[in-house]
Amino acid sequence: MDAAALREICLSFPGAFEDFPFGPETSVFKVRAAVSGGARHEAKMFAASALDARDLSVSLKCEPALAEQLRAAHPEITGAWHMNKTHWNGVRLDGALPDAMVRDMVEDSYDLVVATLSRKQQEQLGWARLSASASGPTRPGERA
Repeated sequence: MDAAALREICLSFPGAFEDFPFGPETSVFKVRAAVSGGARHEAKMFAASALDARDLSVSLKCEPALAEQLRAAHPEITGAWHMNKTHWNGVRLDGALPDAMVRDMVEDSYDLVVATLSRKQQEQLGWARLSASASGPTRPGERA
């Protein structure tokens, strides 16, 4: 996968945009629901990459148990540099991993971040849970 394909995948999700909070060399892909009623919702990061780097990689959020499994099975996947290694994987994009797998990991990262947003924000993004628990509460104290 090349940098253009990674950028295209990251920007394909509702509410996704590219930001440069760490300087022009690092693309940070965030999600934010639409602004409503004058309230500005904070954007949350789901991917980060130095897209101009010679050795392309991306940092992606991941469920801790799955992160361990992926790291054990694929030497291209490690704990993300400068991130909480329990929740973030660093994925080397040197062609060893299938593009479809990388896309799935980016989508999983996006979904993990959107799952932390309020139900209203999720609805604004058109996001729906894929699991059977979708009908249950989405956050502590929130009604189904």
